[in-house]
Amino acid sequence: MKKSQMITIGLVVAMLPLSACVTDPETGNRTISKAAIGGIGGALGGYLLGDLVGGRRDRTEKILGAGIGAVAGAGVGYYMDEQERKLRQQTAGTGINVIRDGDNLVLDMPSEITFGIDSANIDAGFRDTLNQVASTLAQYEKTYVDVLGHTDSTGSDAYNQALSERRASAVADYLSSRGVQSARLATRGYGESQPKASNLDAAGRSANRRVEIRLVPIT
Repeated sequence: MKKSQMITIGLVVAMLPLSACVTDPETGNRTISKAAIGGIGGALGGYLLGDLVGGRRDRTEKILGAGIGAVAGAGVGYYMDEQERKLRQQTAGTGINVIRDGDNLVLDMPSEITFGIDSANIDAGFRDTLNQVASTLAQYEKTYVDVLGHTDSTGSDAYNQALSERRASAVADYLSSRGVQSARLATRGYGESQPKASNLDAAGRSANRRVEIRLVPIT
């Protein structure tokens, strides 16, 4: 872990309320509860993802090999603004959350609208929306497309990891079949390791079961 990441984790831990800690009745030592650790994972999840899946250099070589150009520095903001505007229009009322992070975009897609329980088959009712998303991604081709799978903590680590990978791959394969160049696509499953809410209640577990599409401009 990089020193800067360690410092960030330290700052988040320092800001935790006392209710996030538990006291060992025998030793008197105070530690962070599992629920609080889950919250830290959600708070730092995006930060700890690091660079593009697969590495920027390798991805750029594939992009150039596919004949896909880059966005000029001064035009990046406008390019992503237009893509964000169109994606928000297409996904309004669908349950997809479009998040702007600097010049990057994240489409947060809860599993209840994308997949059945314990399934990596894309729900038939969601395909029309995903078709529209794919159309926009194909139009705005000067972006990397990372597809990231996540689960809640129900079940074993190994099972959740495999499920998150299958779901990410299913979405990426579907996007590819709808015209998004495969050179732009990469997938990663995070299993239960990147929660954005507590896994201690049904609402939190539901929020953690998701697939994210992260769009990063090619510059």
